[in-house]
Amino acid sequence: MKKLSMEELGRVTPEEFKRQTKLPVVLVLDNIRSMHNVGSAFRTCDAFNVSKLYLCGITATPPQKEIAKTALGATESVEWEYRKSAAEVLATLKEEGYSIVAVEQTDQSILLQEFDFGKHEKIALIVGNEVFGVSDELLPLCDAAVEIPQFGTKHSLNVAVATGIALWELVRRVHTQR
Repeated sequence: MKKLSMEELGRVTPEEFKRQTKLPVVLVLDNIRSMHNVGSAFRTCDAFNVSKLYLCGITATPPQKEIAKTALGATESVEWEYRKSAAEVLATLKEEGYSIVAVEQTDQSILLQEFDFGKHEKIALIVGNEVFGVSDELLPLCDAAVEIPQFGTKHSLNVAVATGIALWELVRRVHTQR
């Protein structure tokens, strides 16, 4: 066994990435306070070929040293937009035919592995603040909430970790259904 070289990995350039067909998924960050979590979201969106990243509320935007540290250049490849109001973003996405899915523990959340991503043509995944989660005002705008099962003493995951898990499960299911 040996690690693959950069050439062997066959990575696309940022320009090629921008031209390739994207997954019909957008990610909405609702009031994320850590710029490292924001940078990680950029990098995860790049890895999973997400269509667009929305940065909302207090979420910081590039260029920022702390974002760049974890994004590793993904701020140049991933399409993104800052909007003060996540509610306005969700309303626009609904008009565009997106199903809005919160990654949140609610009285109606569905376990991530049991959610039927296949019945949704386009998905907007929303993750919330590190302390407060997805804003209460946004939950009525959501079509569903998915919850990542946890078996320890903590009841939450780091935003970057939760984003990665949720997007991986979504991508895995989309590619399995093709």
